[in-house]
Amino acid sequence: VEKATFRRRMVAYRNFGRRSARSSRAARADGGDSLTCLDFQLDARREWPRRQMGRVATLSVRVRLSTALAAALLAAPAFAACREEAAGAARYAACVFNPPTDDIRLFLKGADGVPYAEFSRLKSALDAQQETLVFAMNAGMYHRDRTPVGLYVEAGAEQKRLSTKDGPGNFHLKPNGVFWIDADGAAHVTETAEFARLSPSPALRERGDARVAYATQSGPMLVIDGAIHPKFLVDATSKKRRNGVGVRADGTVVFAISDTAVTFREFAVYFRDMLKTPNALYLDGTISRLHAPEIGRDEPGLAMGPIVGVVVKAD
Repeated sequence: VEKATFRRRMVAYRNFGRRSARSSRAARADGGDSLTCLDFQLDARREWPRRQMGRVATLSVRVRLSTALAAALLAAPAFAACREEAAGAARYAACVFNPPTDDIRLFLKGADGVPYAEFSRLKSALDAQQETLVFAMNAGMYHRDRTPVGLYVEAGAEQKRLSTKDGPGNFHLKPNGVFWIDADGAAHVTETAEFARLSPSPALRERGDARVAYATQSGPMLVIDGAIHPKFLVDATSKKRRNGVGVRADGTVVFAISDTAVTFREFAVYFRDMLKTPNALYLDGTISRLHAPEIGRDEPGLAMGPIVGVVVKAD
């Protein structure tokens, strides 16, 4: 009887192990939380003491987290970064990245001095360098020649100075702001006036500001220290496709694009309440498009100016 009981328990634990392994593989395939994909190891031992009246079956189940797997997951780039979701009547795509481990860059021109303008040209240029573009989005407003309207810094070199002037259009709907990555890899969304106070003198900027690795200026700000831009109307009727970027309190960066037309306020509320970004910046509208192969997105459209992308080394 005891042996039969032991065999039944062994079968139950074996089935549990198989279900756990299947759940773990399914979670990884589905892009679930990496740290919930545990490596369950079941070690069943039978101890049959010879000097006891009966035979006793002892089952020891040890559940251990594979440290090697955990280390790999923590160090790996965020391939399961993007998702599509609804917020009210609107639909969005959002992609979340962690600057310390995900290589976020800005791109404008190729080696030939010509603006990339298309995701395909940027992908080809990176492929030639044994790198892969895993995410991209238009990254700020630009003139007809694809040059940025405001501040633009790429790989530490300032190509366009900060604009503090007034003018027409969304860019000048103040406060506007700057999305930037510092030399330590931390990401920020900062109001233009505040960025001007943080930024060094023009002479230092001409030699390259070591504190700013990448920066793109746009406008308006969507969320400012947890508050919606004061000029966004609750009853606004202007709805367009829009894209933007926000930074969470923990430093993670969230890029989002609306798949349905939305107002500025609706887009700002989505960033603040759904994406949990206390500071967020509008990048552009109408021409907005997304490259996110993991969710089947590689959208065509009008030629772009600055492009923000996440890059990994090719296998």
